[in-house]
Order: sequence, then structure tokens, then C-alpha cells
Amino acid sequence: MNYVQLEKLGEGTYATVYKGRSRINNEIVALKEIHLDAEEGTPSTAIREISLMKELRHSNIVRLIDVIHTESKLMLVFEFMEQDLKKYMDIHGNRCALDPQTVRSFMFQLLKGTAFCHENRVLHRDLKPQNLLINKRGELKLADFGLARAFGIPVNTFSNEVVTLWYRAPDVLLGSRTYSTSIDVWSAGCIMAEMISGVPLFRGRDNNDQLNQILRILGTPDENTIKRLVNDSPEIQIRPFPRLPKVPFQNLYPKAHPLAIDLLEKLLKFDPTQRISADEALRHPYFTTSAAIAGTSAATQGGPSLPIGGGMQAQQQAAAIAHQQALAAQQQHGVYMQGQGAN
Repeated sequence: MNYVQLEKLGEGTYATVYKGRSRINNEIVALKEIHLDAEEGTPSTAIREISLMKELRHSNIVRLIDVIHTESKLMLVFEFMEQDLKKYMDIHGNRCALDPQTVRSFMFQLLKGTAFCHENRVLHRDLKPQNLLINKRGELKLADFGLARAFGIPVNTFSNEVVTLWYRAPDVLLGSRTYSTSIDVWSAGCIMAEMISGVPLFRGRDNNDQLNQILRILGTPDENTIKRLVNDSPEIQIRPFPRLPKVPFQNLYPKAHPLAIDLLEKLLKFDPTQRISADEALRHPYFTTSAAIAGTSAATQGGPSLPIGGGMQAQQQAAAIAHQQALAAQQQHGVYMQGQGAN
């Protein structure tokens, strides 16, 4: 084998991840070792991950370097990333909550990677902090495409046993099997809320409790929303909902900038047809004005004011500023700790 196996980094459901080094160029890599069952062969999740990741080449998606297949095991060789977002928040956050600059930088990168997947007709279907990897340059990349699926038109019928419970969209919790890109957008909104506060927004014990947690914050959907959900997904079984009012996100996160709150509102719509797309989210004013990094004006932040609205140049400028500020904040927190989970 062209790779030297170093220390074990983590263990997941069907794989073990090791730190490794290339014998050819000494590059440090992550080695995801999948043990093969003699009778069942290669897991479908591994086949799916390989086929999709060979096609998805983007700066915010972890790079698959090589695939090594033997009779007893399958080894996926990925670029090495120092840690996942969950560990990053544990180490660098204030009670796991990240500073506004870092939240914006990471959200921009998360949405860039997600938008690229959607442009290429791929649903990730398992976005969560443990599946977002971060390197020492402050770059965030989507990882673990074991549950990802290609999608087409007309909409395929998918499994509703997808997405880790706390990041699962209400339409999926209700049993929808005809979901689309909006399920990844919901997960991104949950991740944004978690970065702002340091704790997951919806922490249900099971499907039913998870849905109740969502209703307690978003309020009970109106009759039109329920009718639209049933029309779009006839397999959904609507149960009687408790009548609950909406809790404004600004009340939950009083220190967050109104533009951050506005984006959060647009990501976390109960009705999937009302959720903003990942591509639209990238053009949100949250990313195009430097005032959005804190609850004060750009002048008090000492940063340039960027035009509100679209414009790729403004977005790139905003992203560059956010990224520089995130790196500065990270340097203040000290050295990165090593570690990468087995997803």
C-alpha cells in the first residue's frame, strides 16, 4: 500500500478512520477503512460515497484522493482535516458558542458546499456538525456522503430514515418521502443556530418529540401549510398538532445581529416550499454587509461597509473579510487540536 497508517482518529458505524501518510509524497491524509463482510460484500453506503465523491470536486467538499480495494477491506483516502465542527466548537467556543465572525465564515462555506451539491443534483441528507470538517486554515468542508443521494426530475421517492434526528426537517419527521434540497437547507439552519448559541436548537428523544420541539419554537403551522404538505407528500400522516405560538428567534438569540436572525428564519421554515435555497442564502445581506458579524454597526467594528444585496464581488469581499476575521479569532484561541471522527 502507498500509505503508512498512523494513529487511529475515530470509529464509526461501518468504518474506522486513521491518520496516514503517503509513501510517495509524504502528504498527511485520512484513511477511512471499511471492513467488508464476506457474505454481504461492500456496503451500499460506501459505494454511494465513492461514486458521488468522485464527481463532487469543490473547495468546500472534502477531497477523495484514492480508493484501495482488497478482498477483506476497502480503504478510502481523503485529504486530512484537523477536526470536525463539533470538536471545534467544544475547543474554541465560549461554552461552545462561536463568535459572530466565525459563524458567518463557516455558514458561508457550508452553504457554498451545499449549493454545489444541489447544483450537481446531489442531496447530502446528513448535514450535522460531526460531518463538517475544518482544517488549520479555517476552511470548512462537507464530509461523509454515505447517506447522500443523486436526485432527478420527477422527484424520486426516498427513504425518510435520513438525517440525524436533531437536524431532521419537519416534513421528513412527518414521513415525507418526496423531499428535495430543502432538507439540507433545514439542517444548515439548525447548524447555524447551534454555532450561535453553543447548543442544538431542537433536541428531541425520538421522531415525535423532535417534531414537538420544532413546534414549540416555530409554532403550529396554519391550515394552508398542512394542506400543501399533504398534497405534495400524500404519504404524510398528519396528526392533531397542539396550538402553539411562534417564538421569535431574536428572543432566543438576543445578541445575534438582525441579519443573522433573518437568514435563520428563512432557513428554518416549517413548510419546505418556503425555505430559501442554499444558492439564494449565499446572496442574503447577512453575507454582504460587514455589520452582520455583530450587534453593532460596521463603524464600531472597524470594518468596511459592503453593499446590501447580490453581486458576486460583494459576496467574495464579504467572505474574504469574514474568513480573515475568523482566522484572527482562531489564532487568539490558540493551537488547533488534532482529531477527526469516523463518520
